[in-house]
Amino acid sequence: MKVREPAVAGKFYPGDRAALLKELDRLFTPHSTAAKTRAISCIVPHAGYVYSGEVAAAVFSRLDLPRRVVILGPRHFPRGSNLAINTAGVWNTPLGPAEIDSSLASALVREFPSLQEDDVAFAREHSLEIELPFLQLRSENWKFVPIAIGTLDFQILSDLGAALARVLSKIVEPVLIVASSDMNHYESDAITREKDGRAIDRILALDPRGLLDTVRRDSITMCGVGPAVVALTAAKQLGASSAELVKYATSGDAFGDRNEVVGYAGIIVS
Repeated sequence: MKVREPAVAGKFYPGDRAALLKELDRLFTPHSTAAKTRAISCIVPHAGYVYSGEVAAAVFSRLDLPRRVVILGPRHFPRGSNLAINTAGVWNTPLGPAEIDSSLASALVREFPSLQEDDVAFAREHSLEIELPFLQLRSENWKFVPIAIGTLDFQILSDLGAALARVLSKIVEPVLIVASSDMNHYESDAITREKDGRAIDRILALDPRGLLDTVRRDSITMCGVGPAVVALTAAKQLGASSAELVKYATSGDAFGDRNEVVGYAGIIVS
């Protein structure tokens, strides 16, 4: 069996099982009474837990999680396929193995052959791995499909979103689409909040084309805009009618430095 070992355990989140469970408990405890909702998709950040973990936990606390999940993440490093997928195996974290949903992954490849089986794109990529412990803590007997996206070509992103919707529409049980994305990077807190507000407005309007256009026009360094465009496209075709901003923060909220921050948005689409 193909096994991917964690690339950022001990860096972005605790590498020890007990320490990771303690950190996740800290992040989830404020949301222990949150009402659960069945969502089609969500957008969550992927920075170190000390920076963005509270935003991610706020979203995952609200979700009635299904047993099948598709995680879309940006490819931060220029290696591997622009549209990478794993169709078999497990990804390990300190909490144990997370199993690939082989049948769903294979169906996606058949529907959208541009998806390439590729370990290189995932080898050092943190954007998908960082979400796994949240899901492992909240759900049992679940499987996932990882997809790393390294293109900003709207037609490709739109086509992938449409293909994802076609595949998921044929599945009786629910499947959650997770888009992993941080927002604007390394500008002041005030500028970042203003820029991120423009991008978030497009997400809340369920406007994937407008989101990409806004990010480009306004130089918003949203690293996961590609995954967000795919997720929004698929969600709309699967019947999504609304989106909710659950929580927004910047790295300045964690450490007080407002001069150079990264923005984090947690959004549920249903």
